[in-house]
Amino acid sequence: MTKHILMTPIKDEDINALKVGDIVYLTGIMVTCRDVAHRRLIEHGRELPVNLEGGAILHAGPIVKQMDDQHYEMISIGPTTSMRMEKFEKEFIAQTGVKLIIGKGGMGAQTQAACKEHKALHLVYPAGNAVFAATKVKRIVDAQWTDLGMPETLWVCEVEEFGPLIVSIDTEGRNVFEENKIRYNARKEEVYQNIIKEVGFIK
Repeated sequence: MTKHILMTPIKDEDINALKVGDIVYLTGIMVTCRDVAHRRLIEHGRELPVNLEGGAILHAGPIVKQMDDQHYEMISIGPTTSMRMEKFEKEFIAQTGVKLIIGKGGMGAQTQAACKEHKALHLVYPAGNAVFAATKVKRIVDAQWTDLGMPETLWVCEVEEFGPLIVSIDTEGRNVFEENKIRYNARKEEVYQNIIKEVGFIK
């Protein structure tokens, strides 16, 4: 199996051939970016202090140790639920030019449309591996909007083969979580009827 390694800055041609279910790794710059940063950009019109053109964000609230005024150490960096950013992500992608959105769980129709229109990907990082993920952060390059506190700060990280990352929305707008919902719901009724046959004697 070919190991897909994406390197920032990412161009359309780097990700066009990737499909839902593919596994990739990221090398380069990744910025943690979650609820309040999205809200500041979209709702309050504040310009992001980090250039995300061709870049990657991670929906995460990491644990970071401050070494001195200029240096930080990543301790734990697990993904947070991406769906919380669904109402912002379409416009966020359009405004920033970000190419990779990494998080936990799926995202909805608005993000799906944006990934197709602007050639971006949503990827899932497996939950429960936050400490391992921190070992893939070579260094924290910068910290912006620290007034928001540790979880919401924009941590600019240099990463090496950060992953595995599973493509959940591809540049064609396929959404594996939504496709699976349809398939599972279709199977659910059949399974339900089989269970009823076995427990129908219970009153």
